[in-house]
Amino acid sequence: MSAGYIRRPTEVAAIRAAARSARPLPPVDCLLEALVIARRFDDREGAALAAHRAVRAAAHTNTKEV
Repeated sequence: MSAGYIRRPTEVAAIRAAARSARPLPPVDCLLEALVIARRFDDREGAALAAHRAVRAAAHTNTKEV
């Protein structure tokens, strides 16, 4: 017999609160440094994460200046 997924009200509230809060992005140069380090260690997941965050941070800084 399968219990299925049990909804937890505190989990839903935590996800909603995290979605509402603004999380500052690290500087682009720090993210690019993390990308270089991840590439040196052949960490594909880390490289992908650093690259995506660098693009988001760069796009975020460009929209502020316009």
